[in-house]
Order: sequence, then structure tokens, then C-alpha cells
Amino acid sequence: MEFRRLGRSGLNVSQIAFGNWLTHGSQVEEDSALACVQAALDVGITTFDTADVYAGTKAESVLGRALAGQRREGLEIATKVYWPTGPGANDRGLSRKHVTESCHASLRRLQTDHIDLYQAHRYDSTVPLEETMTAFADLVRAGKVLYLGVSEWNAEQIAAGAALARDLGVQLISNQPQYSMLWRVIEAAVVPTCEQEGVSQIVWSPLAQGVLTGKYRPGEQPPAGSRASHSAVGFQVEGFMAHAVLSRVQQLRPIADDVGLTMAQLALAWVLQNPNVAAAIIGASRPEQVHANVKAAGVRLDAEIMTRVDEALGEVVERDPAQVFLPADRAARGTAA
Repeated sequence: MEFRRLGRSGLNVSQIAFGNWLTHGSQVEEDSALACVQAALDVGITTFDTADVYAGTKAESVLGRALAGQRREGLEIATKVYWPTGPGANDRGLSRKHVTESCHASLRRLQTDHIDLYQAHRYDSTVPLEETMTAFADLVRAGKVLYLGVSEWNAEQIAAGAALARDLGVQLISNQPQYSMLWRVIEAAVVPTCEQEGVSQIVWSPLAQGVLTGKYRPGEQPPAGSRASHSAVGFQVEGFMAHAVLSRVQQLRPIADDVGLTMAQLALAWVLQNPNVAAAIIGASRPEQVHANVKAAGVRLDAEIMTRVDEALGEVVERDPAQVFLPADRAARGTAA
């Protein structure tokens, strides 16, 4: 495993991070989830990402049990706050009340006394940014949170948050966006702003919901047991399942072969070529997926390979910085995001 500094902080994170968004507490049985976390630890992954909303708070509890007994100083645990975690009017968003209470609940579920990286899961335009950042700063000063991050904030929001964090004497050091060969919407504005503000990316869906593994072929039904075939989470993949996209993705196969990588490893290595990316988050339902994907850490792709990737994917790459992918984000864009 190789490590990178997160933003302008002293915090090191593993280039491959383990996330449990669509697995722990829902899609994968707990025994398998625990085995995947153990596999991650075995291969040197130290950075683990979750969120209070994943699987209705169950994912944090599973991760807490999976990491119980590990040397806490050797881990970087990241979680998030914003989406609803209860029925009440204050059980959502980035108010001082919800941020503070959600932090305490996450600490209990994760079985730890501090969160290494606490992230605003989306921007909340219904709450003054000063209220949100002050609540985060108070958690840092109380020792319950070490560093602050955001997820899917746009460039202007990140700049404002970083400036306010500095005024409050705390550090905003990371953004967690969707980023992959197919989804490059952060490159135009978010990445340059983050470079200026000392913020790194911890990217989710670097495999484009599994599409960049090459397992989905144009004109064929999704493989049994794959994410696209799963009734509860299949919608997450829909945006990448167009015939043109799947056809272009298959053109990556000879490129991966030429550099001695699987298609998944090539996709992970590709996002890590961006110097503003500190880590790529992988999910797994089987330990062997962890063992395979971690081999992307430290891989260097030369300029010729990067050009061949661009030529292979062509016009199916999404670059529009105004785009959002998840249906929930589309709905939120019209209200509180």
C-alpha cells in the first residue's frame, strides 16, 4: 500500500480506501462484510469510509464491529452527516443540532471516541454556512473530530467552506466526489479550486458502479448477482448502462492487457494519476475483490496510456460540471443541495 497526504494536513490516507455504501448492512451478509474488512486490513488499507445514512445507520454499526479490537491509531475512519437518519424535522441537514447529535450517534455505532474525518455529505443551502462550520469546529475542539471534509460540494461552496474553516482555526482538507474515467465533472472547476484551497479528493465510484470492470457487455443482460441486476440498488448503475457507453468501455480491455492490469485496476490507477486525488474508495462483496483492486495502488500510467484511454472512451465521457448522477441528488438540487 502507498499513502498520500490529505490536503494541506499532516494526515496520511491509504491510496485505496475501503467504503461500505451499498454493501454493509444491506446487500452483503455481515459475515461477508467482516471478511472484506479483514481482507482490507490484511492488504494494508487503513482508511475506511462510511456514512450515518448508509443502510439506515446499519453500515456504521457493521464497520464498528469489523474494526473492533484493531489498533485505533493505525486507522483513519471517515463518516458523513446530512441525509435523513430519523423521522423528525431536525433529523437531517447541517444544522448545529443535527451535526452534533449525528456525530455522537456515529461515535457510538463506530465504537470509537473520535472520527478522523467528518464530512458534510452534501451542501445544505437551508442552513447558514457559519452555523454548520461552527458546529464542525466545536466538534474538532472537543476532540471528537480530527479533520473536516465535504462531499459533492461545488467549487464555490468548497472555497467558502475552506475560508470559513480557516477563520475558525480548523482545517477543511477533503472533498468526496464521484470521479472515474467516465465521470470527470470535477476536473473543470472543483479540482482547481481544491488545489488552491489545500483540499484533496477522496473519490467514490472510481469503477463507475462496476461498469469499468468490463463485466457489463452491450446487448447482454447484467450478470446474476451484479449491482445492475439488484432490485434495490440497480438504479445506481443506470446512467452508465447505455449501449454506447458499454461498447466504449470494452475498448479499454486491450489497454489494460498491455499494461498487465485488470480493467478494474486500470480504472483505479487512472483516478490516482490525478495529483489532487488522495484516495480511491472501493467497495467489495468478496475478499478476493479487495485483494485484486489494491494492486492499483502505486501504479504509474504513462502519457501514452492516458491518451489511449481518452481515445477509447471518446464522447461518452461526462465532463459537464453542472451534472449530478444520483436521483436523490437531482431532487436535492432543486431544494437543499
